[in-house]
Amino acid sequence: MQTSNARSAGFWPALCLAFNALVWGLSWWPFRQLQALGLHPLWATVLVYLVAVAAILAVRPGALRQLVRTPALWVLLAASGTTNAAFNWAMVIGDVVRVVLLFYLMPLWAVLLARVLLGEALTARAALRVVLALAGAVVVLWPAGGGWPLPATLADALGLVGGFSFALNNVMLRREAARPDEGRALAMFAGGVIVAGALAVVLALQGEVAWPPAPAAPWVLGALFLSALFLLSNLALQYGAARLPANVTAVVMLVEVVFASGSALLLGGGTLTPPLLIGGALIVAAAVLAGREGPT
Repeated sequence: MQTSNARSAGFWPALCLAFNALVWGLSWWPFRQLQALGLHPLWATVLVYLVAVAAILAVRPGALRQLVRTPALWVLLAASGTTNAAFNWAMVIGDVVRVVLLFYLMPLWAVLLARVLLGEALTARAALRVVLALAGAVVVLWPAGGGWPLPATLADALGLVGGFSFALNNVMLRREAARPDEGRALAMFAGGVIVAGALAVVLALQGEVAWPPAPAAPWVLGALFLSALFLLSNLALQYGAARLPANVTAVVMLVEVVFASGSALLLGGGTLTPPLLIGGALIVAAAVLAGREGPT
């Protein structure tokens, strides 16, 4: 009976994480449609999360007081905002398969962050995960013509930054699991508005990013639809990640690789090459190893 109850307790958080992965894995397509309508992914991120922030404050106005008074939630805000800004931008301008693999170096970052922030032990298996993830990154990033395995494009760099910040986001959710849900949710959504908004304004002032176009039904309705999806998916993420160990969260979220890569190959958003297959297999193996470590 206890085993059955334990499995049931883990099933719903895992299902919530899988739903979040589905939304994120398919989100590249609507963001590209909004880009085609003149709305840069950074501005789209701001609008999507601004609606969510307004909804949370309307229902739970006390969440703002929690956020202001809790410095740990500021870290969550920064991590979530950086994740969304980097990932959404990268998926629009880069090869979706390549970006999502670099993003899912998350188990590598999770080992280090969980040690520092959660006090999780550095085991031999954790070291193996680091080696596998690094080897996968080298294979993915290795230039065809030779040279150092460094990010070759802005999309590559954004994918790496997004993966690190997402690992920090998940570890902080676990660390702050005792906080009220609305405070953590507000921190995550406000991060999307503040970080993406600040970056968009700076780049727009420099002429690198266009300002938002005049309001028009196609992109306004599209942004509202994305807002609803991301509101549900991120609430699901903070519910699931707060109730499962950080290493288990990292593995469950790997289904995003399947959703993103499969949809990209079907819809022309990415290509699959031998280096991506080999590097991706190593990265996925590192994440699967994380899930076999058990609760922490």
